[in-house]
Amino acid sequence: MRSGSVVAVMRHGITDRSQVDTGDLSDRAGQRNLSEAGRQQSLRTGRALQKMNMPIGEVLTSPVFRARETAELAFGNAARVEPNLTADDYTPDPALLRQRVAWLRRRTGNPLFPGVTDILVGHIVPLSMVLGRSLAQEEFPEGSFAVFTPGAAAGRLMGIIAAETIWAAAGV
Repeated sequence: MRSGSVVAVMRHGITDRSQVDTGDLSDRAGQRNLSEAGRQQSLRTGRALQKMNMPIGEVLTSPVFRARETAELAFGNAARVEPNLTADDYTPDPALLRQRVAWLRRRTGNPLFPGVTDILVGHIVPLSMVLGRSLAQEEFPEGSFAVFTPGAAAGRLMGIIAAETIWAAAGV
């Protein structure tokens, strides 16, 4: 990520698992939101990336509040809402979900500019669909990054980096 020319799919921060999603994007109270630990995690990750002088390019986020808040806390006003990053449980139309997954697959292979790391803040299930396999919570925990190098039709997954690994690298 430090060298740029990659796309990192960041999973939203730690959530309050006592909350249940209703599938209504406009109703924050009807969504699983960030917990206080998730807010602190997102702030700390943003500080770590800044301290490492990470070459951040475009920052896109799902419109789901937990992803938006993660992006805003970590990256400030740089984040822009991208409907194609919407979680699967907010996309009941199978055709639209396929379109969104196809967009994410293409986007993982196409950093906007050379030398920068584009950040896409989203969710575990759409990324699982891009990879063609289920991702366990332990494999892609909340707040972690799946890093892709450019490719023809889709990026190539280099690996998954936990938030704690980034914090340790930055010394925060």
